[in-house]
Amino acid sequence: MKIAIGSDHAGLRAKEIALETLKTLGHGIVDFGTSSCDSVDYPDYAALVCEAVVSGRAARGILLCGSGVGMCIAANKYKGIRASIAHDIYSAAQGVQHNDMNILCIGGKVVDHAALPRIIEAFINARFLKDEERFARRVEKLLAIEAANFK
Repeated sequence: MKIAIGSDHAGLRAKEIALETLKTLGHGIVDFGTSSCDSVDYPDYAALVCEAVVSGRAARGILLCGSGVGMCIAANKYKGIRASIAHDIYSAAQGVQHNDMNILCIGGKVVDHAALPRIIEAFINARFLKDEERFARRVEKLLAIEAANFK
């Protein structure tokens, strides 16, 4: 699976761990940066990752900043993106399984870096349970809300 990834300066160390995890798992990576500790604006990196996912250049994305909040807010401004913060294995997998989440947002200053590989693996390995009517129905409702509000 091809994964787009981006971080701001506060998420850089966590992004390095995420990159190593993705390589170990054998996934393709599109790394949009940042690659330095110099202060940058998180919406710029969220935009690059979201555009890659929406266009199909990547199947999913991972965004990292200090708390995960800024990246999550920015990502959810894009039509076709369902982003959420997940700082634990259950949420990372459940977000995909129940909500067809396609962007994982992580707070590099919040999550224990030792847990990052397992969280990322849970996100990557999870599949949307589209054959379960309740989950499909709920995602269809999300898509209807999106269609009504992204004109």
